[in-house]
Amino acid sequence: MGDPKGFMRVKREDGTYRPVCERVKDYRQIDVMCSDEMSERQASRCMDCGVPFCHWACPVGNYIPEWNDFIFNKDWKKAFELLDAANNFPEMTGRLCPALCEYSCVLGINDDAVTIRENELSIIEKAFEEKYIKVRAPKTRTGKKVAVIGSGPAGLACGVQLNRAGHEVYIYEKNEKPGGLLRYGIPDFKLEKSIIDRRLKIMKKEGVKFKTGIDVGVDLDAKKLLKEYDAVCLAGGSETPRDLKLEGRAFNGIYFAMDYLTQSNRRISGEKIDKEKTIDAKDKKVVVIGGGDTGSDCIGTANRQGASCVVQIEVMSKPEECRTKDYPWPVYPSLLKTSPSHEEGSERDWAVLTKRFVGEGNKVKKLECVRVEFKKTPENACPVMKEIPGSEFEIEADIVLLAVGFVHPRHKGLLEDLKIELDERGNVKTGKDYRTSTDKVFSAGDMRKGQSLIVWAISEGRKAAHAIDTFLMGHSDLPSM
Repeated sequence: MGDPKGFMRVKREDGTYRPVCERVKDYRQIDVMCSDEMSERQASRCMDCGVPFCHWACPVGNYIPEWNDFIFNKDWKKAFELLDAANNFPEMTGRLCPALCEYSCVLGINDDAVTIRENELSIIEKAFEEKYIKVRAPKTRTGKKVAVIGSGPAGLACGVQLNRAGHEVYIYEKNEKPGGLLRYGIPDFKLEKSIIDRRLKIMKKEGVKFKTGIDVGVDLDAKKLLKEYDAVCLAGGSETPRDLKLEGRAFNGIYFAMDYLTQSNRRISGEKIDKEKTIDAKDKKVVVIGGGDTGSDCIGTANRQGASCVVQIEVMSKPEECRTKDYPWPVYPSLLKTSPSHEEGSERDWAVLTKRFVGEGNKVKKLECVRVEFKKTPENACPVMKEIPGSEFEIEADIVLLAVGFVHPRHKGLLEDLKIELDERGNVKTGKDYRTSTDKVFSAGDMRKGQSLIVWAISEGRKAAHAIDTFLMGHSDLPSM
């Protein structure tokens, strides 16, 4: 490394955000980009440790110590070349990934970890600014055609890689524009859609073709694809939301979180929404059930819509702020996370179980809840949830958003038509080669793995591309991760 004692001289400096009073008035990106000097200074903290556990923890296997060294030595182009070798969309992971790598940073054993995610974002934005990124259309074509169903991160990564191998790639998307949940589920204040469009423009120039507004299995006979294409990759995501089938669930004002976020993104992009179906938090009391990232996104969106108050509840106990013996280094720990959306204004409560929804007329008006605790018993190795007697309470609500995850991909249509075998969780079942039970059909991303992170989706797409290329050509020069 250029500065072997950099970690001793320099302390971690986190990136900054636009002021709360300013950013809640719009949907523009909240992050403030780090200066080159700050990134170079932070990169000097990378220790060149003997075993880079950051690389081990990263699903796409980023060459983190190497590109940190290039940043420190001001060789941004080489840093980009290494970053690009492992990650198709660092401009997206640099904004959205929870940085599994940082929790496995060796420096994190007794100090603050290196700012890996922010350094990654600095590299890719520098690459766009300096025009390091070039269109990489394949010099020759194989004559093979591949259909990728779904244009989220897994589908896009798979498409990019297969196109580079020389195959003719068609990516199908049921919505009007490509991007999947990157476009329709992630709020603009976390990922402006111009970032997606910038990357899609490059992909199109490289030869990837997009077919939008086509719901395969509904608008297009799925079996027809098997006749037209040499291979098909299913990357449609995990779209069936987990529901809370409680008394009062049928009241108006209770929505799935993704329906709320998707509609908000459509409104921001200028799409017309039926007035009768509009979900608007202005001057409303909003309750978000679920403590994850989706719930946090709902908080940020509700605040921007002008909610009178926002409350987020989670059934699990409040996480610890520091590692415990249950999550030793270098595993990814369950820790308390406070997002920028939380800082913009919200109440948070843990170990809260919703018992029923109460309404007036046909509209929800409050939640009846009870506090719970998790205790181990002789009969159970894992803690068992028990209600605390006398802890019942109510929360007023005009809008309730269910952000409690997804259970599996949509089965009706595409999967049923192709007679795809499912696993015990209802996800697409594949072998290690990503092949499904149906000939020529592969699967990747949340549709195969279950609901997960963007970086895992990209990794899945890249691995599936390697498997498909091997299937088509008998071997593959594409990376296997």
